[in-house]
Amino acid sequence: MTLRPCTLLVVDEAESTLARLARALGPEDFCLRLASPGPEVGPLAREVDLVVWVARSAGEPSALEWLDKLLALEGPPGPPVVLLADRETRGVWLGALAQGIEVVFDPWDAEELRARVEKSLRTQARLTQLSNQVGELQRLSSTDGLTGVHNHRHFQERLREEFRRAQRYDDPLALILLDLDHFKQVNDRHGHTAGDGVLREVAAALQRSVRETDLVARYGGEEFAVLLPRTHLTGALSVAERVRRDLATLRVGPDGALLVTASLGVSSFPHRTVLSPEQLLLTADEALYRAKDEGRDRICLHSQMSLLPPSSSQGD
Repeated sequence: MTLRPCTLLVVDEAESTLARLARALGPEDFCLRLASPGPEVGPLAREVDLVVWVARSAGEPSALEWLDKLLALEGPPGPPVVLLADRETRGVWLGALAQGIEVVFDPWDAEELRARVEKSLRTQARLTQLSNQVGELQRLSSTDGLTGVHNHRHFQERLREEFRRAQRYDDPLALILLDLDHFKQVNDRHGHTAGDGVLREVAAALQRSVRETDLVARYGGEEFAVLLPRTHLTGALSVAERVRRDLATLRVGPDGALLVTASLGVSSFPHRTVLSPEQLLLTADEALYRAKDEGRDRICLHSQMSLLPPSSSQGD
């Protein structure tokens, strides 16, 4: 059925259950581990392929409680569960069936038990594959196909989310917009393939220059955005200077002979002229265009911005 033995966690008080299951399932396809019902079941369940829960009459309430906890594990889909039950434990196996758990009654038939275990594993494999596909689609929907950083749509969503969070918790928020200087000349002289390579290298350099909690996005063309949660204006300026300096040291293009410079505009919240995410974006955009008008390869603030007092919430 599989290329490796599947690991099954058997939740029961009696070690004799392991021997019975080993005989029924066959040791060549399944490795069995035993655990008593209790808090350790949750962490152990993340390490196995399937959980076999043995329900006994005296354990009806705890069995349902722990089955609920197993099914509610956060993160990727948890392991499937097969319940081994006496018919007298009616409340347990009815509750298990209602949750989609396979139930096998004791004394069990070996072929039926193996068939239900394998069915549960196949179903889990399909769910995991589907979950991975959904995750990949979500990643692709938020990623710029050329550079690998976030795309414009995702940036706009995160900008609104982070601005609402900053307002609610009275946190600072900063935004850097940057535009590569004279990028049209790169495309005209070296071709769009070389230009695409430059954009990819710039995007990678940006990601190296900021924190993991910051968001780098391709805003459009040769323009990028860096969103800096919990960062005051002074911290944003420090990040902007590091970005400008790091880009200036890049040697890009087919032969590593091209130099890159960028113009950067910085804006931040809180400020009297920044009352919405749109205003944060507009003020950073205004600063960016002023940086280009004043000679490029420089950082400018929005014209009505002034440095806030230093704070511990900075971008370094």
